[in-house]
Amino acid sequence: SVDCSFSRGVCEWKQDADDDFDWNPADRDRGDGYYMAVPAFVGHKKDMGRLKLLLTDLKPKSSYCLIFSYRLAGERVGKLRVFLGNKKTAPVWEESTSKDEQWRTAKIEILQGAETTNNVTFESERGKGKTGEIGVDNVILISGLCPED
Repeated sequence: SVDCSFSRGVCEWKQDADDDFDWNPADRDRGDGYYMAVPAFVGHKKDMGRLKLLLTDLKPKSSYCLIFSYRLAGERVGKLRVFLGNKKTAPVWEESTSKDEQWRTAKIEILQGAETTNNVTFESERGKGKTGEIGVDNVILISGLCPED
């Protein structure tokens, strides 16, 4: 497995230069490192911020599992989407509400065809809300299918 978390991960993260705002590091409550976040007051409604995980050395015709923690805190804070590769058509994962504003874990299967996926994009879309944030943390890539809970 590859640790792509932000505090000590070995992966290459890149801010998208063509979006409306950047993701920024935020300190964890427990004080052990940080996560990446977009505060609710950044930008205007429908603005986007994209954080890209560059993937190298993924083998063709094999499967991987992307596991990450996420949190949507605040009323109408916006949407968090995940895109694979350079296909900007449909997200492979999307979340826009959170009942209790707690951190949750998501798993996404990356099935490689002849062409390998060379990046994963975390996209934050600003909502109407003025408080709260969208956060992402503990990004891990493991080879094989996603484990059952």
